[in-house]
Amino acid sequence: MVDDLYMRGMRVIVALVFMLFPLLVKAEYTLNYGAEFIGNTSTGEFAPYFVSSNTHGIVSQKHSSLLRLDLYHAHEKGKRFSLGYGATVIGGYSSGTNYAYYSLETSGLTERKESPAPLWLQQFYVDARYRSLFLTVGLKEDGSNLLNDRLSSGDLTMSSNFRPMPGVRAGFNEPQDIPFINGWVQIAGEIGFYKQTDSRWLENHYNYRNQFITTDAWFNYKYCYFRTKPKMPFSVTIGMQATCQFGGIMNSYENGKLKSSVDMSPTAGTFMRSIFPAAGGGNVGDQNYKEGNHVGSWDVMGRYRFSNGSELKAYYQSPWEDGSSIGKLNGFDGLYGLEYKSAHETGLVTGAVVEYLDLMNQGGPIHWAPEDLPGTPLVGESTGADNYYNNYAYNGYQYYGMSIGSPVLKSPIYNTDGYMSFTDTRLRSVHFGVEGQPLSQLAYRVLFSYTKSWGTVFRPHSKPKNKTSVMVECVYELPCMPNLKFKGQLGLDRGNLFGNNFGALLSVSYNGLLKL
Repeated sequence: MVDDLYMRGMRVIVALVFMLFPLLVKAEYTLNYGAEFIGNTSTGEFAPYFVSSNTHGIVSQKHSSLLRLDLYHAHEKGKRFSLGYGATVIGGYSSGTNYAYYSLETSGLTERKESPAPLWLQQFYVDARYRSLFLTVGLKEDGSNLLNDRLSSGDLTMSSNFRPMPGVRAGFNEPQDIPFINGWVQIAGEIGFYKQTDSRWLENHYNYRNQFITTDAWFNYKYCYFRTKPKMPFSVTIGMQATCQFGGIMNSYENGKLKSSVDMSPTAGTFMRSIFPAAGGGNVGDQNYKEGNHVGSWDVMGRYRFSNGSELKAYYQSPWEDGSSIGKLNGFDGLYGLEYKSAHETGLVTGAVVEYLDLMNQGGPIHWAPEDLPGTPLVGESTGADNYYNNYAYNGYQYYGMSIGSPVLKSPIYNTDGYMSFTDTRLRSVHFGVEGQPLSQLAYRVLFSYTKSWGTVFRPHSKPKNKTSVMVECVYELPCMPNLKFKGQLGLDRGNLFGNNFGALLSVSYNGLLKL
């Protein structure tokens, strides 16, 4: 019932605003439009790691020929109230991949080929802004509020690695001064509710042998950052990101047969508990601990601005899954990074990032156990462990098979055995990214990473697996037609984590402006 009301209400709101928008604005307004052809090919089962990572889930397959069409109206600066909207449609050919599933007829595993839909709606949103506040309804591409999505390995909580979810979100347009302290501290934040619409994708890629599959889930995201005075040469940002997967239907299988089904459909209380974690819901584990799958990170960044306008940033993200890691009992775990940003748009190096990711601890000695009783000594047992991005009731921290957080943790889309969870969460990784624009019409970007994985806490590899990935990108803009751009990428993967793979991507895009 809640799902139906939410989806119907959102469709009505979006449709009305799109139809009435021309009547609400002045007689003359602008529309931005764009078209992009994307083609890629590779030698592996999927596109190379960097070709598919942090691209909003658009490119994933071995071969594809896609056409992207964009139409949007940008906000008008300097107005108290402004209304923006946009739509993006992507369609074309994508090759398929064989996934294993359990057949009751043969009492064994067989395969079926799955590929992305030939046409999908990537963006469709209305974005209203009033003074310092915003409200967004619909599908809209987004990314990290802290990291550089072009050069970083990926935000641990909310990256640009997955397709947009339909939802409603609200918050501050930008950090706002806290009253009565003369702008020395600012606050930024937002909150949103989303519907995960990947149920059919999960059903088509799950092996139906053992474990479970949870469909029709919901998603909540919120963050709150505090930033010291940005006009000063040195500024610090600190705060937290928090998410929650909740609701849905959990079906557990054993040897190809349905063992149990748990209805976790949300109520009004469930939505509140996704914001303020508490016990509840229809799942036994949720009733004993906290309802839903809560994932987040403590974030801190220090930024120094040089006299010439260039900036150097140092940042740290500490992931958490429950009370032990949110209380920082997960040791050295986290993403450590440095970013350089040039004051000039052109130059041999305009930006660079170096990062180190360590996820070897995954929680301290304090976890919930059935015999733990609040206010009493531990007398029975000490069990449990964090397993980043995995959960006992949800198919991992993913959407359409792609990690919602960092793509360094191998996404479930790569599990051709039909296992719908993360297989490699206990790892160490180093990452480098650099970009520049040596000529006014020519820009480049280079990414490199090395990862060594020991599997998960509960399913360790007998021997560690590794991955080395490289990507080189060049973008050329025609001098006689600056709106026409050509982009080429070469990607290379080596190792037994993602497999050996070599591939290329070519795109041709054109963007323009209509004045009506």
